[in-house]
Amino acid sequence: MTEQQPYQTPDSPDWHNHPPTTHRDSAPWGVGLILILIGGYLLLRNLNIDLPFFHNWWALFILIPAFSAFSTGWTEYRQAGRLTSLARGKMITAFFLTVLAGALLFGISSNYFWPVILILGGISLLVNGLLPK
Repeated sequence: MTEQQPYQTPDSPDWHNHPPTTHRDSAPWGVGLILILIGGYLLLRNLNIDLPFFHNWWALFILIPAFSAFSTGWTEYRQAGRLTSLARGKMITAFFLTVLAGALLFGISSNYFWPVILILGGISLLVNGLLPK
């Protein structure tokens, strides 16, 4: 027979500073939004309504890992209470993937896109080198 643990109250020695909270993951929300956008686009195409800037609609799938990375980074930030290197890395990854998807969706020339990516990559390395881990 096992001994039953007593109910812990805020006066108990192992009571944490805050009661348990529920946390909803935002990744399914982002994936759902992307699926709605893709479905809406395909419906408009089937109705012969053409959106001229969405010829590369498949690039919306790049936003799925971007939303996931942002969600993970945000969760890490909230748990640590500060912007840790893991949170920064996840958010920078999410930003790069979002910029890539946007460039592909709107047909931005690679002549403009890749230099901007290199500049942003350099800035992220500088910021990660200057801020504490």
